[in-house]
Amino acid sequence: MAGKTSGRRRGRSARLATMLGCVAAIGSGTAVAQDQPAEGQDPFVIELPTIDIQGSQVELTLPYVGGQVATGSRAGLLGNLDFLEMPFSSTAYTQELIQNQQADSIGDVLLNDPTVRVAKGFGNFQEVYVIRGFPVYSDDMTLNGLYGILPRQFVAAELMERVEVFRGANAFINGAAPGDSAVGGTINLVPKRAPAEGINSLTLGYESNGQFVGSADVGRRYGANGEWGIRASAHGRVGESAVEDEDRSLTALSLGVDYAGTRARFSFDLGYQDNRIDAPRPQVTPPFAGDVPEPPDADTNYAQPWTYSDEEQVFGVVRGEFDITENVTAWVAGGARFGEEANVLANPSTTSTGVTSAYRFDNTREDTVLSGDAGIRAEFDTGIVGHRVVFSVSGYQEESDNAYAFSSFAGFAGDLYNPFPVPPPAANFFVGGVLSDPLKTSETTTASVAFADTLSFLDGRLKTTFGLRYQYLGAETYDYNTGARISNYDDSKVTPAFGVTYELVPGLALYANYAQALQRGETAPTVNNGRPVLNAGEILAPYVSDQVEVGAKYDAETFGGTLSLFSISKPRAIVENDVFSDGGEQQNQGVELTLFGEPVAGVRVIGGLTYVDTEVTTADANDGNAAIGTPEFQLNGNVEWDLPFIAGLTVDARLIHTGAQYVNAANTVEVDSWTRLDLGLRYVLTLQGVDWTLRGRVENLTDESYWASVGGFPGANYLVQGNPRTFIASLNVTF
Repeated sequence: MAGKTSGRRRGRSARLATMLGCVAAIGSGTAVAQDQPAEGQDPFVIELPTIDIQGSQVELTLPYVGGQVATGSRAGLLGNLDFLEMPFSSTAYTQELIQNQQADSIGDVLLNDPTVRVAKGFGNFQEVYVIRGFPVYSDDMTLNGLYGILPRQFVAAELMERVEVFRGANAFINGAAPGDSAVGGTINLVPKRAPAEGINSLTLGYESNGQFVGSADVGRRYGANGEWGIRASAHGRVGESAVEDEDRSLTALSLGVDYAGTRARFSFDLGYQDNRIDAPRPQVTPPFAGDVPEPPDADTNYAQPWTYSDEEQVFGVVRGEFDITENVTAWVAGGARFGEEANVLANPSTTSTGVTSAYRFDNTREDTVLSGDAGIRAEFDTGIVGHRVVFSVSGYQEESDNAYAFSSFAGFAGDLYNPFPVPPPAANFFVGGVLSDPLKTSETTTASVAFADTLSFLDGRLKTTFGLRYQYLGAETYDYNTGARISNYDDSKVTPAFGVTYELVPGLALYANYAQALQRGETAPTVNNGRPVLNAGEILAPYVSDQVEVGAKYDAETFGGTLSLFSISKPRAIVENDVFSDGGEQQNQGVELTLFGEPVAGVRVIGGLTYVDTEVTTADANDGNAAIGTPEFQLNGNVEWDLPFIAGLTVDARLIHTGAQYVNAANTVEVDSWTRLDLGLRYVLTLQGVDWTLRGRVENLTDESYWASVGGFPGANYLVQGNPRTFIASLNVTF
């Protein structure tokens, strides 16, 4: 790549060499044998060749000062990039932050991000992440850059090394999301890696109202330079949550192997997760007309005791890259997931007074997913212009087997404020398939070819990236009872992208991008509002959403941030003159500010704010209104302080504010804004080389009762209540 290597980059490479040079003790404490150091050389530091992570598909960027975020993250086919050089907005949260905040799920980690809000899936307990006003289903997160490999409804944060948030349209960067979400951004997860110094870690914890937590984490590095790493972890939960009578059991296991050689890098990760919730507090559908009911007491559980959600997943991914020459690198990656889910649900609809009606819904699901990508990256100069050229191919295939059964839609009565149990009604009113042996009901296939070139000018201060991705989208649906094919989707599209960064002065860069999101087009219904649709059955062309973004990034080496202004226009299906088309539109435009780092020694910050203005174009009286479930204003602030007068003691406070959200398309009903305060502390004591860490945390300190989100599925308006005050405590021993 043209241009000089900055001092900042050289410093990172040196730190990486130092860390990899500290080889861990094995089991009994026996060190890996090393060559004798030269005279005057530090025996605990091994000099390694400089490793440039820019564009690498395997090597991770280093932690930023303070350790809570990283200096960069994955940008799809472009690989791992420094945040200052990436022409997009992103943040990568580290395993240190996950552990210190005792995060349970990926959603818990994202409570630190001012651009993300966590919702639930449509009719289930899937975590959904809303970025720039558009949902990202957990199906559409990536693991080491691959779609579909992660557990579908919930991912235990304890399994992960990094949680990377990429903001904005990303069909070019990552390819089209197979679940048809990720219009406003996406999330990539990175499994745990063995640290240079090795790790032996045991954790025991407790969470109100009676949930016990245990973890074991072991990692080592081997080889002459510590190039091989192995890490295994086990994590479990059991007992009642802070929501009354809601019981949870979780088992999560992971095994990771990585290799960091001079010319080859490799990682292999295998995971297992079994997550079950009994009597999970359900989402609530508000009345079609009238006010939204006041939320019940924060710990009230209006679930029926016979309801549950259970999912078991096995998943794995392998990724490797090889330097063919000094300037040419090839990579290949592949992964798979095998999942089983079973649910018995009864999600209530409510009146404004809290009187509810619900019916039973049983379903089972089995998934088999294969996903992969491969590519080649080359760096060369043409005169004074440097090039980093990338060519990649990717593919994804998912087979899903499903069955369902409903009880009578007449339902049974209940009450949000005084819930009472009812006998489980028979789920035999409306049945699709056999719950114990579901048939294949859907198959999704995507494939793409992409090309990108990043050009460097002015000694690397100016970088422009342009590229194209040809994307194939295929999907088939099958009858639940017979297995006969019902529909077939088969289309393709080329999505371009352009990005530019310009470093005005060291540590201050301007950036801009144009990018697109891509989703499968919808199928015209037979009837709309009681009238026949003239083009019933017609399948629309893929939806192409357009994004324009400009911003600035700042890095003072101890403190940094990104200011972004964006506009995203997404096609929307409407029926006009009895014809179904994509003539509608949802436009989200706004501004984001993210901050991170350690501006003062011992004081670490994460936070920022987001303002989003939405407008929906329809063919009815709601034309020009705001979108359902999208707050205009979001604010997050988290501050950690190492108390100078008590060595080893750290306190932290986190404030989360979410603005009001519309509940209906007419914009006549909304839920109130809400604010939540979390407090935490940790105390670290080292005795004879063993670190003892006591952590305590109170989330939702004031026990606020609030509707945390509206919807999560586009156009839906179900309500999800925020968690009650929760006490969390743990003791960790690391040796």
